[in-house]
Amino acid sequence: MIKILSLVKYLYIHPLLWVVIGLAIATGHFRELLLLLCIIIVHEFGHAAAAAHYNWRIKRIALLPFGGVAEMDEHGNRPLREELIVILAGPLQHVWLIGGAALLHSVSWMSADVFQLFVHYNLMILVFNLLPIWPLDGGKLIFLFYSSKLPFPAAHKKTIYLSISSLAVFMIFFLFTGPFNLNIWIVAAFLAFSLYYEWKQTRYTFMRFLLQRYYGKHTDIRILKPIVVDEKDKLIDVLDQFQRGCKHPIVIEQDGSEKGMLDENELLHAYFSEKLVTAKIGDIVYLY
Repeated sequence: MIKILSLVKYLYIHPLLWVVIGLAIATGHFRELLLLLCIIIVHEFGHAAAAAHYNWRIKRIALLPFGGVAEMDEHGNRPLREELIVILAGPLQHVWLIGGAALLHSVSWMSADVFQLFVHYNLMILVFNLLPIWPLDGGKLIFLFYSSKLPFPAAHKKTIYLSISSLAVFMIFFLFTGPFNLNIWIVAAFLAFSLYYEWKQTRYTFMRFLLQRYYGKHTDIRILKPIVVDEKDKLIDVLDQFQRGCKHPIVIEQDGSEKGMLDENELLHAYFSEKLVTAKIGDIVYLY
């Protein structure tokens, strides 16, 4: 409990949220907004509590005018199982929230209309968050799935492509069912901007992954997955094959026969410390 309460220091309220609160009070919708904020806070604190349990670096728990986000200073090198738990810790909060509300309603401590509204908001947020769109929880689950099968850059790009397709379907659906729902279009615009930004940052995201892999401790990596390369292959092309949760011995071939082997850290050292960004694998062999 003390550890959970310590997460309050990470709470950040976006300035525009105060404007939304003021408008809600002025228009008589404060109760609805209060219910939504309570649900969002519990959801995001669920993510943060799971992250704190695994000693993740938490940047902040931000409450935005249209939702919330628990931001972590992690870059794809935590165990996949850990990340799965952190992702699911948010949606799972809705289970006990609905159960608790049902209990309060059964003993007449919560009115029927508040109970129905509370359950509706919980289900709405739960379903929305599980949509396969980055950076929603559903999009992060998709990235996690791809990461277990593909190299990091390929998994990241496939997640973005699927997210763009899913967002397009989402927008087309509401174009016909709720074209004048301003809240939906604000959220859709935020998701579109997030995806555009994520796409622009694709290479930077990969570099952060490699840097943390190079400088961090990875005693949790137990899967050895050799990467077979030709000595003429470029260093960066080999790094593009690095996968989350795997340790990569680099097997070097020349004319179809094995010439030698490098550890992945030797490649990372050559790239980041020796600045051999345009080198070929054969050039790096002679360094070691």
